[in-house]
Amino acid sequence: MNHHPPLEVKVWGELACFTRPEMKVERVSYPVMTPSAARGILEAIFWKPEFTYQIREILVLNPIRHFSVLRNEVNSKAVVSSAQKGKPYYAEEDRAQRHTLGLRDVAYLIKADVALLPHANEDVAKYRDQFRRRVSKGQCHHRPYLGCREFAASFGEPEGNEKAIPLDDDLGLILFDLVFHEDRKGGVVYKAHDGNGERLVTGTAKPKFFKAELKQGIMRMPEELYRKEG
Repeated sequence: MNHHPPLEVKVWGELACFTRPEMKVERVSYPVMTPSAARGILEAIFWKPEFTYQIREILVLNPIRHFSVLRNEVNSKAVVSSAQKGKPYYAEEDRAQRHTLGLRDVAYLIKADVALLPHANEDVAKYRDQFRRRVSKGQCHHRPYLGCREFAASFGEPEGNEKAIPLDDDLGLILFDLVFHEDRKGGVVYKAHDGNGERLVTGTAKPKFFKAELKQGIMRMPEELYRKEG
């Protein structure tokens, strides 16, 4: 249990889309930001391999509004091996028009803890202070985004007068995060950390969902979501 006050950052933007994974073709957003999207924003601001973020609360600051748009996308992506062989890729011949139902004029207040990983040898206060300094200066490793990379997010320190919208709602099952399991038989290759640094391992990435609800505009993540599965 973390006894430190949570880190807080305010994020906002004109457009957002936190896509439901059950939608195969069309992009349909959850009504609120997902914990994995919130973690991605924090990592865009400040990331180190010695720790991870645990999202505790997401406050919805603006009324939930939607927008609908048709966007040109491609059905496949350019393959490096094909390009090396001189085979061109023409996006104009691979286009598909897809519908997006997203969110507009969004603003959130994210509250999170810093959880040290086993190989970390610094005090957690160091990383917490570094994060706060970067937020106060508007610094980031890369521009954070609201679900889709084209929907850029602005961020800053809370002003102290932010209030969540007065809304109670049962949100149903929402994506919590992707949980990686090492598997010697093969699977997705990803980076893991041991006492000597990074190593490449194979494994599977499985989505983890939780039953979410808004209580007076606040979505809280239960503590048990961050417990390691046996």
